[in-house]
Parts: sequence; C-alpha cells; structure tokens
Amino acid sequence: MARAPRDRPASQIALPLDWSAGGANDGPLLVGTSNADAVRYLRHVSTWPVRTAVLTGPRGSGRSLMGRLFARETGGRVIDGHDSVPEEAMFHAWNAAQASGTPLLIVADAPPADWQVALPDLASRLRAVPVLTIGEPDDCLARDLIEALFAQRGMAISPEVASYIVPRMERSYAMLHRIVAALDAASLEQGRRVGVRLTRETLLSQGLIDPDLLERQEPGQCR
Repeated sequence: MARAPRDRPASQIALPLDWSAGGANDGPLLVGTSNADAVRYLRHVSTWPVRTAVLTGPRGSGRSLMGRLFARETGGRVIDGHDSVPEEAMFHAWNAAQASGTPLLIVADAPPADWQVALPDLASRLRAVPVLTIGEPDDCLARDLIEALFAQRGMAISPEVASYIVPRMERSYAMLHRIVAALDAASLEQGRRVGVRLTRETLLSQGLIDPDLLERQEPGQCR
C-alpha cells in the first residue's frame, strides 16, 4: 500500500513501512488522535531511552495488532499481557533487551504503577519504562473502524451507516465491536443489507444507541 499523503487527516492514515496490514487474520491498523503518539513512538525505536516500553489501552483498541506489527518490523519481542509470563521471565526479558539492543514491548491493561509486582528488581526497572497509552477513538477513527470491522466480515454497508452510528453511541472500542456484531447478526437473520433503517431498528431495540440523540446532526467530514 502506498504511503499516505502528508496532508491527510490522522484518522485516515494506514501506517507506512508495511504497518498498513498485519498477518493473515489482521485488518489494517488505522491511526487517529487516540493512538498516534503510541504509533509514533513505536516507529522510532532508535530514540528509546531504554530498550523496553509498555503499551496500554482498552481491549479491542488494536494494541495486540500494534504489537504484532512492531515485532514484525523491528524484530523485537512482545509480551502480550503483563501477567502472561512469570515476573522472573519478564525481568530476564528486560535485561536481555538492554544487553542485546533488541527492543521489548509489553502490552498491558494498565501501566506498571498499577501492577502488583512482587520482585523488587523488576519493579525498579519498570519505573524507568516509558508508558504508551491508547485512548478511546475520536469521531473520525470510530467511523473508519466501523467500516473496517464490517469489511473484515466481508459485509458491504451503505456509506451513511457509520456516520449515523458515531454521534449516537457510547465512545469505546468495546461498543464498536458490540454494534458491528449486532448488525451482522441482524442482517443475517433478516436477510437485509445493513443500511441506516436496519441500523436504527437494531441498535435501538438492543439499547446500543441513545434514543435521545436520534435527531443529532451528523459529525463533520473526515475526508
């Protein structure tokens, strides 16, 4: 995929350096204001003050995909879930990263300050580790993610669907996934294309959008 032009909005950028696609089961990684700083840091390993970083963010935010792309492009190691390995193993991984220069990325639900670390040597090292945070999606990124999630399911939706959903939904990655799954199921059950009418009926009946916002104006153009 060609590198995006410099003047395109951040939410429209699929990462250069082959970060625009993951493995066989991955979709594209889209970048918006919520994850741009983390992406920028991961792409500049040579500037890291230590050879380890922690990436945190909500589940469903693409943090694991970012880890896989990071490992593929840098040859670094990724620990997906700080509690997925024993503390001694993480301690040795931290030391190995510093000794070899091969970067280590730890993906976690929360920053190290919130972990219950029993090993003093590991705790002291983690205090020096930069923490990258993915926030909840902005309007443009939420719209793009809805379209991407439908595309991953091989579903065509009318262009108005994402624009209808975004201003009426709880702003979270978890809700994005719930909404797409609900519309996928409704479309299959009713044999209807996902358009605004089916979207409104389904999401209202399941309480996935705010009925008080039905008349809210659509968000501004992202492109």
